[in-house]
Amino acid sequence: MQILTGIITISDRASKGQYDDLGGPALKQAAEGYAWKVAAEALVPDEKREIQRAVREQIAKGCHLILTTGGTGVALRDVTPEALREIAVRELPGFGEAMRMESLKITKNAILSRNLAVVVDKTLVICLPGKPSGAVECLSFVVGAIPHCIEVLQEVPTSC
Repeated sequence: MQILTGIITISDRASKGQYDDLGGPALKQAAEGYAWKVAAEALVPDEKREIQRAVREQIAKGCHLILTTGGTGVALRDVTPEALREIAVRELPGFGEAMRMESLKITKNAILSRNLAVVVDKTLVICLPGKPSGAVECLSFVVGAIPHCIEVLQEVPTSC
């Protein structure tokens, strides 16, 4: 099954043009390296409604998987997990747990990350860190579970 992927960068400063979005392009390269088709990209500020709108737009474009980068830290403007929990049908805590566990082997600050994965409609949405290298690393820690999860969500017959 071809995985149609959306990428959303969540950053006040990048959305205002104060610096270049590096996270989105890094995730696009990683997704293409996994042979996923990037079907949609967006850059939005750290605003719940903008994040939710971007997710809904990418679902409407047929994305099976949406990767977000940014807004998962502890700053007051970091609202990505809250925005997604409001529109999710369920949370998949194992994704965040695995990302933090593996990231702790690299940096002690991983404990501050609020990475997570949720299901919105029939789409898997994974929230990754804003730092490009962290986003790509965290994705690599959970990539093995993604195809099966998407097949189940899309109701493709599986061995389970």
